[in-house]
Amino acid sequence: MKRYEIIAARRLLKGTDDFETLADAGLDGPYVSPYQRISKSTAGPVLLATHWLDGLSARAYQGELAASGFLESMPFNQVLNRVLVILEKSRSDLYVTQCLHLLPKERRSESRIPRHLLDESFEGVTRHELKGRKVVALGTIAAACCARHRISCTPTWHPSRRRLSYDEKAAEIAEAVRAAMQGEWG
Repeated sequence: MKRYEIIAARRLLKGTDDFETLADAGLDGPYVSPYQRISKSTAGPVLLATHWLDGLSARAYQGELAASGFLESMPFNQVLNRVLVILEKSRSDLYVTQCLHLLPKERRSESRIPRHLLDESFEGVTRHELKGRKVVALGTIAAACCARHRISCTPTWHPSRRRLSYDEKAAEIAEAVRAAMQGEWG
C-alpha cells in the first residue's frame, strides 16, 4: 500500500461514542499520525505507541500540534527526547505511529481501549505502515497488537510507564531501538 492509500484508509476509520477521528478534532492532514509532521523517516525504525492523544487535549493545544505534531511537555515526549539524546538522533530519524488511529474523546487509561477498535485500526492502517520496517513496540498493548497481527517487533516499556524515572525508561527504550536496528545505525 502506498502512503497516500494508508492515509486514505486512516480517514475511513469511523468515530464512536467514545472515540473520534483526527478530522473531528480539527487535525486531519497529509499524514497517518500527526507525529509524522516531523517523525516520518522512511529508513529509520518505527516507534509504535498505543494511541496518539485524546480529543480534549488535541483541541486545547491545536496550535502546538499543528506546528510539530506532538506536545513537548507530555511525559511520553520528555522520555522520547532523552531516548534521542542517548541515541544521538533526532525526531526526523524515526517514524512514529500508533495502533489506534482514533482519539479517545477524553483522557482514559490505555487499558480501557476496546480491543476491537485497536484491531480494526491496526489491520486497516497500521500494519501497512509497518510492512518491511524495524518496529519497536512501546508498551504491552502495542506489543500485543503486533503479535495478534503477526508483525515482528522489539518490545519495550511505554514512555509513560509509572514507577520508573524518565532516565530509566529512556535507557530501556534506547536499548530496544538499538536491538531493533541491529547495527544499522552507526
